[in-house]
Amino acid sequence: MVFDPKKHHRRSIRLPGYDCAQAGAYFITIVAQGRECLFGQVVSGEMRLNDAGRMTWGEWRALGDRFPAVELDEFVVMPNHIHGIVRIVDGATTRDAPTLGDIVGAFKSINTNE
Repeated sequence: MVFDPKKHHRRSIRLPGYDCAQAGAYFITIVAQGRECLFGQVVSGEMRLNDAGRMTWGEWRALGDRFPAVELDEFVVMPNHIHGIVRIVDGATTRDAPTLGDIVGAFKSINTNE
């Protein structure tokens, strides 16, 4: 599908002015480029990860090691997207408190490179 700005209107659901580095839980969705089914397929109602899906799962689990101020919660890999909950913990110093953009950016960059 080709993007047509006359048909496809993206509206941000983010709260204007909200600081995404403050402590809290954040639900994220990341869609594969072009919405391609890169991570596996659903077979008989069950998600079957392929190599890329397993790699994505592992890189998600490693985010907590990369960002000490981050705790990981639920996460699911779907054929063309992922959902996850990340918590930026309270009491993190400015130096080790990433923004949500830092976390998502690192995750996407690492997955793309791998």
